[in-house]
Amino acid sequence: MEVQDLPGSNCYCDGEAKEKMMKALQPYNGEGIHFIDSGNYHYVSRLWIEKVQKPFRLLVFDNHTDMQLPAFGGLLSCGGWIAASLEELPMLKQVVLIGPDEDAFAQVEPQFREKVQFLSREQLKMMTWKEKSIFFEELCTDLPLYVSVDKDVLCAEDAVTTWSQGDMTLGELKCFLEIILRQQPVIGMDICGECDPDACENDVLNDRANQEILQLWRKCLRQILERRQDR
Repeated sequence: MEVQDLPGSNCYCDGEAKEKMMKALQPYNGEGIHFIDSGNYHYVSRLWIEKVQKPFRLLVFDNHTDMQLPAFGGLLSCGGWIAASLEELPMLKQVVLIGPDEDAFAQVEPQFREKVQFLSREQLKMMTWKEKSIFFEELCTDLPLYVSVDKDVLCAEDAVTTWSQGDMTLGELKCFLEIILRQQPVIGMDICGECDPDACENDVLNDRANQEILQLWRKCLRQILERRQDR
């Protein structure tokens, strides 16, 4: 589905644009892996998880909280879609948010913060590799998980995005995802964080990241199916 030329869809999604997108997505469910384009459209994750009809948990890798409600009511935004999801989707029970600064998370409204398990950019820099692995290994598995990745969580050596970027390497992200995919009941996953076409000179990094994440998804899915067949 191409929405870059759809009025009312860039960064903010108005009611008319949302209706058109939901109609286009109607034949599909939130399962599998989805590529969403730039972080301007990260709110499309909200449209995918709206399709989940059982209690679930949302895991987000992002350099931003995406929990700032828009100044104008009634608009879904790339910077507030997680808050909107917590507010509007009764099946969403908890968010696990990985990557934003502690100062940014402190600005999130308390009613949203209390529903979030948060691992900050600063904590990730201080933790040993073993501590990071344990964090992801010990995530609760009592609910199915939907995973959303904004590549702006990655360092500039591994991705080029429209927004400010974090410190995580692609290798680290892949290791975290492999732990999750190996032991969590994952419903689906989406990837965003492409750069604007007219402002990107090194999009090969994004292509590589997308390809390696897709290969990881396929490998883990294949291993899960093989384990089921061996039972």
